[in-house]
Amino acid sequence: MKILLLGKNGQVGWELQRSLAPLGEVLALDSGNGNLTNLSGIAETVRSFVPDIIVNAAAYTAVDKAEGEPDLARTINALGPALLAREAKKINAWLIHYSTDYVFDGSGERSWQEEDGTGPLNVYGASKLEGEQLIQQSGCKHLIFRTSWVYGTRGGNFAKTMLRLAQEREILSVINDQIGAPTGAELLADVTAHAIRAAQKNPEIVGLYHLSAAGETSWYGYASFVIDAARNAGMPIKTTAIEAVPTSAFPTAARRPLNSRLNTNKLRNTFDLHLPHWQSGVERMLIEILEK
Repeated sequence: MKILLLGKNGQVGWELQRSLAPLGEVLALDSGNGNLTNLSGIAETVRSFVPDIIVNAAAYTAVDKAEGEPDLARTINALGPALLAREAKKINAWLIHYSTDYVFDGSGERSWQEEDGTGPLNVYGASKLEGEQLIQQSGCKHLIFRTSWVYGTRGGNFAKTMLRLAQEREILSVINDQIGAPTGAELLADVTAHAIRAAQKNPEIVGLYHLSAAGETSWYGYASFVIDAARNAGMPIKTTAIEAVPTSAFPTAARRPLNSRLNTNKLRNTFDLHLPHWQSGVERMLIEILEK
């Protein structure tokens, strides 16, 4: 099996290099030789390599910056995936793509299902939604995984920021009215490899799936968990209090959805998977971070 991976140096792409390796020959591209703004170059790469599977982990993820760069966000998050879908259709390859809870408007408290109506609040969410739609319209064999609150040990993330601030400040203010599930890049990569194996045997599982860790929390709950774990591990923590504040306390260029809960029943039933609680993945990440 030949696999073309785009976005190899991102949090998810980095883990995918590991999880995909046992499946076959992997050609992993970074933002240099796999830049989704270079549509003709990407098309030529697909045509020359002729992969069985295309895994697109490349994305424009600077949510606030996207408000001022809508064309660039659309090129990378919508037009690039659409091109990959067309090329995949031509060679009968599978396209694996990642999307986001930001395609929803964040209303209510019920976990979002795949068939629920969308309503992105920002440019980033709109560009990701268009990418989903263009892939679906292409007719190629595809798996689209919507996920939320992604983190990895590679690069920056929310937990690392909280640990840094906890060593500098006595009081932290953290948002408590956005609810979701922190989801590890490692989990996404492992589920992807599992899903590719299943898709090769059972092509009718093509479609859109919600993929996130089990359980839910707020950013406040996430921060509290991380800081308590660090303190218990012996890290010197200056913070003595964490204040829960609303989203309005931290104005941003892009609006964020308050409800990022994703219903994963379809994924778990289709692929016969157990998704671990968000705390287990975060604990594992913290062990790696704190041991460095």
